[in-house]
Amino acid sequence: MREIVLDTETTGLNPAEGHRIVEIGLVEIANLIPTGRSFHVYLNPERDMPEEAFRVHGLSSEFLSTQKKFAEIAEEFRAFIEGARLIIHNAEFDVRFLNAELARLDAPPIDPAFVLDTLALARQRHPGMANSLDALCQRYGVDTSRREKHGALLDSLLLAEVYAELMGGRQASLQLTVARKSLSLADSGLLRKRPAPLPSRLSAEEAAAHRDFVASLGKQPIWMRYLESEQAEQGAA
Repeated sequence: MREIVLDTETTGLNPAEGHRIVEIGLVEIANLIPTGRSFHVYLNPERDMPEEAFRVHGLSSEFLSTQKKFAEIAEEFRAFIEGARLIIHNAEFDVRFLNAELARLDAPPIDPAFVLDTLALARQRHPGMANSLDALCQRYGVDTSRREKHGALLDSLLLAEVYAELMGGRQASLQLTVARKSLSLADSGLLRKRPAPLPSRLSAEEAAAHRDFVASLGKQPIWMRYLESEQAEQGAA
């Protein structure tokens, strides 16, 4: 199943009080790695911007008044997320706002079965700890230096990195590093070959019994063809 990391910015906390979405950011991922496909829009909320919301994301009423309305991008948005699982931090908040916008257009709501809440996942992984996106970025060493204010697309990119860590990305990376270190040790010459091979633990009687068994299989077992070709190559050399 396709996975898409999603984030929104809004004019407030509750769509039932008339608050609207002002930004949507989507990042497609495959095997926990961004594919390069994304969807990003600023939206005209058709209302004023409260000061407390402006302090969070810095999107002014003047700027947003020149942007498209949700109704104008709804089909493109729905086409982008079609058939995908949505990865959202504190999913209830974003899904409630998105479904309120879709309901205004009499469009089907987002199915909760296709939503994974990384906040719930983080609480399972780190019970009793702070699990905001900022806290998780700090815990996993995700670089947030680009982030001066909240932004839907940037937060989706950050969440994609956090999601990879929550799903075990750090452990997989560690295993790969250990394997590379082992390879480097073998190549360094520190692991030396034995001066003489160990003597065979196979007795003469066992070797004879094996030869008799192989002879009973006939003249065309596939490994005999391999041995004959190997012997021919050695003779030519």
